Amino acid sequence: MAGAVDTSSIVALLTALVRMPSRGGVDACAPIADCVEAWFGARHVPTRRLVSASGEPLGVYVEIRGAPNGPGNGHHYLLNATLDTASFGDESTWTHPPLGAHIENGWLYGRGSADSKAAVAIFAHLAAAFARCTDAFAGTLGVLFDLDEHTGRFGGARAFFDAADAPRPDGVLIGYPGIGRIVVGARGFARARLVVRGIAAHSGSGSTRGLNAAIRGAHLAKALSDAALPDDGTFGRPAQLTITGIRSGDGTFTSVPDRCELSVDCRLTPGFDAAHAQRLVSSIVRAHDARYDASLATSIEWMAGWPAYRVDDAHPLAAALFDAASGELGDEPGIELPRAVAGPSNIGNYLASLGVPALCGFGVRCEGIHAADERIELASIAPVYRVYERALLALLEPKPARA
Repeated sequence: MAGAVDTSSIVALLTALVRMPSRGGVDACAPIADCVEAWFGARHVPTRRLVSASGEPLGVYVEIRGAPNGPGNGHHYLLNATLDTASFGDESTWTHPPLGAHIENGWLYGRGSADSKAAVAIFAHLAAAFARCTDAFAGTLGVLFDLDEHTGRFGGARAFFDAADAPRPDGVLIGYPGIGRIVVGARGFARARLVVRGIAAHSGSGSTRGLNAAIRGAHLAKALSDAALPDDGTFGRPAQLTITGIRSGDGTFTSVPDRCELSVDCRLTPGFDAAHAQRLVSSIVRAHDARYDASLATSIEWMAGWPAYRVDDAHPLAAALFDAASGELGDEPGIELPRAVAGPSNIGNYLASLGVPALCGFGVRCEGIHAADERIELASIAPVYRVYERALLALLEPKPARA
């Protein structure tokens, strides 16, 4: 099945996708879903649209079954990429318009070009190629494009995997960009809102100074930030605790604030899981509160998060992608293809919570993700396509029938 990569066609689809605004939670999703479905329709590949309860599009799914599909040939692998994007930010800081899909010096500029419309264009072409050659592989190849990823809701993936009759693939390959490494896992997260209390007073009063919740909150924030976290060197990423917000007062200059709210983000590893994070934060809060009256105790509200995960290097999914990438890119200077763990959490954490192994990063060479001048190197499209093609053919290789 392997042959010349039709890079010009991939770039044409990528250009069309970049020129369609699809900012998560901002732009209507139907036009870009229509575009993808029309592209597949022109190639006689059926699609299924995933929608919300109100009928809003959440994703586009394609499924291709190989032949034969006999005993031992029932493997199911899924390609996943997102069609929605981050916001533009300050457009005056862009060299080229965010929706321009401008090409300069071998790079295509535009919001979502890297994250992750290049992967969508590559995966769409892979799906079309596999649909033309179903006798070359066994099992099932699924392709899922999420229209609700950058909102943090992962609406397309949830609509697919949370359905009562949802399949559980043997593995998922997520097309997040980056050609220099294979991302086999990610830190998880746990988040909390802390409300620190004080006693209100007039800021100009000479008789009572109250108890300034903003100062209390700042001291607690410092104690949390200075907390020692366990070293989990075998995982590949350290645990982190970050104060991401401090809010207090009503904006006036005449009141001592009686409330301060802290936002706490904990990045989890196997050695620093959600339970450990909750115990640590609670113990620091208790030590802080011990200096004050019990009526002023700090409240803690924990929000649902995800655990850390890492796919074993020997798993067929990881081994196939590593072998394919090494075979395709092993001689390129500067590319070592380490197996790495991502710092930010991603849809792979959600899939891991379902028991579905996922690799969450191998794709085109890029710069400026979520920033001005997001762009991808066009020369990296063909090798990335070939790596995924080789990996999928290895994973879906027909097994000989037993005598």
